[in-house]
Amino acid sequence: MKNDISFVASGRYALFSDPVTRVGGEKCSYHIPTYEALKGIAKSVYWKPTFIWIIEKVRVLRPFRTQTKGVKPIKFARGANDAPNDLSIYTYLADVAYQVQARFVWNEHRPELAGDRIDGKHYEIARRMVARGGRQDVFLGTRDCQGYVEPCVFGEGQGAYDDLDELAFGLMFHGFDYPDETGGERFVARFWKPVMRKGVIEFPGPDDPSLLRKDIRAMTPKAFHPERNFAGCNEEALRRLLLEPETAAYPDARTLLGGDGAQGGTL
Repeated sequence: MKNDISFVASGRYALFSDPVTRVGGEKCSYHIPTYEALKGIAKSVYWKPTFIWIIEKVRVLRPFRTQTKGVKPIKFARGANDAPNDLSIYTYLADVAYQVQARFVWNEHRPELAGDRIDGKHYEIARRMVARGGRQDVFLGTRDCQGYVEPCVFGEGQGAYDDLDELAFGLMFHGFDYPDETGGERFVARFWKPVMRKGVIEFPGPDDPSLLRKDIRAMTPKAFHPERNFAGCNEEALRRLLLEPETAAYPDARTLLGGDGAQGGTL
């Protein structure tokens, strides 16, 4: 089964924030992207609950550079005489570019979507979406940092640290275990100790036993029920879903269906 893609993710700034630095309301970026951030980029390119993106490795193309900015985040909880904003210092990575190699696997914890596990379909869509820059906006760690993607051959071209034998980064955040991907009912954070060799960081899979895990809280996955909140390619079922009262908040969605059925086939 064809299920792997490679792309370059680049941007003016990136913020893969270290959780330790966020306690006081300020943020400082890791020097390298986290597994979860790269997975989010892959999901912005193309994603469906039928499959799970697995990030295999990332290659650093540009030197590490940081830049600090003064920002004023909104202070939601404040007294009558307090200022409406705080002043915080965020430390970003500047002028970043990464080669990313990723693949997807079927989400075996979604048996109701088994009919969508079509060999070749999702690969071809993902490949086209990479060439078009992604289906959704791409962010490098946070909404503040706009990113851009384009296809590549992993390993081609010159990287900033191709001649560096080894560089360790200590304990870092890896990603989250979500119940709809694990089959459990707990929301769990993962940590690891990455090492960059010749400019490349290879990620262990989310089920790797070497990862450190921190249980956060209980969480239940969203359930998909045919003709209730999941229509697939059944246009009549999709019509009924769009006419539900909860869809009234999205009038544009309801106008896609006229008296004679779906209009334009753009759903």
